[in-house]
Amino acid sequence: MAQKPSTPKGTRDFSPVEMARRNYIFDTIREAFRLFGFRQIETPAMENLSTLMGKYGEEGDKLLFKILNSGDYLKGVDRALIDNNDTVRLATKLCDRGLRYDLTVPFARFVVQHREEIQLPFKRFQIQPVWRADRPQKGRYREFYQCDADVVGSDSLLNEIELLQLEDLVFSRLGIRVAIKLNNRKILAGIAELIGEPDKLIDITVAIDKIDKIGLEKVNEELAERGLSAEAIERLSPILAISGTNAERIQALETLLADSETGRKGVEELRTVVEGAEALGLKAQLDIDVSLARGLNYYTGTIIEVKALDAEIGSISGGGRYDNLTGVFGLQGISGVGISFGADRIYDVLAALDLFPSDSASATRVLFANFGDAEACRSLAIIKQLRGAGISAEIYPDNAKMKKQIGYANALGVPYFAIIGETELAEGTVTVKRMSDGSQSTVKAEELPQILKLD
Repeated sequence: MAQKPSTPKGTRDFSPVEMARRNYIFDTIREAFRLFGFRQIETPAMENLSTLMGKYGEEGDKLLFKILNSGDYLKGVDRALIDNNDTVRLATKLCDRGLRYDLTVPFARFVVQHREEIQLPFKRFQIQPVWRADRPQKGRYREFYQCDADVVGSDSLLNEIELLQLEDLVFSRLGIRVAIKLNNRKILAGIAELIGEPDKLIDITVAIDKIDKIGLEKVNEELAERGLSAEAIERLSPILAISGTNAERIQALETLLADSETGRKGVEELRTVVEGAEALGLKAQLDIDVSLARGLNYYTGTIIEVKALDAEIGSISGGGRYDNLTGVFGLQGISGVGISFGADRIYDVLAALDLFPSDSASATRVLFANFGDAEACRSLAIIKQLRGAGISAEIYPDNAKMKKQIGYANALGVPYFAIIGETELAEGTVTVKRMSDGSQSTVKAEELPQILKLD
């Protein structure tokens, strides 16, 4: 018996209906990017491992999909590495390349490699798939799309304010109610100083980044495993629970971090971004969250995370400021800030809340019936005119029974069914049936584009 075909775990096929809905998301995000002046680039699916490794932290490195070298990849490899099951060192010998983990690090590589061709500040957007060797679960896939917008070559906090406006516009157009959470990595660095663990900043951020998933108790257990003292953990817990209005939280942080130069700088940056965004007005809920850490190590300033208010799912967008990511590639002093929309999770939210437009699944506005050669020839002439007017139209390819043709239109969700029979052919008319309610009318062929556009 032949083995039943399947996709790898954590990946999916997409049907025409799903692709139409996904393109609705991509088109909404792409149009918003362009409104804000971002320009599109693309980078390869695979990068050199030297580009990817060490940029995402210890856990991120473990989730990189590595690609075996072509040819005799075991040639010249020390057999002791195999015998001793030294997988980490073995991977560096067998693999030179890996699938990209995100779009930010490849973008940093792009900036350095093409520095003489781009004008700073450089605003780019990218809509491409990324891969992570994570455990598949609801809302978490091994292959998924990211939609990134970044600005590099500018330290101005106006960029952060603009990105919050961009987040707000996208989710407003998609009809998703969201909470935009904000923090600053400098604040977290100041907190690490305050609790007496300044050298444990990465350990702290990696652990508290999981607080929504595993809860404070489990986070405290992980902090202890990472070497934080019981006293430091005890001092950290109430800080993470700071509450009140955004203004009250900023005031509390300002008092708390009064003796930390780094912490004070983070509070001031956070205040500027929050007040700037609120002055312009947001439809989204804007919340300062001291526990927000964003586990990626390259963030140095503002950090952003967006969650849907009406759906139980993880973050659907996020980002932040990275002051010197290009430095690892030899180009120092280039600051950047960016955000990323998780298209797959956004799809899940729209589906769960039934927020897709009713016509998003249909590629065809009107389907013409086929009653024979003469009728089909006339239909094709009208279809050409409709397409020229920007209206999607097609003809049923076979001269089949009417019931079958109408059933086909129903199955595809086509809103209109057009009929040219003997009478219509003789009179130069078209009978148009509205599929939603079954109503129909006969009109002159030249009136058809206007009728289809009006509805």
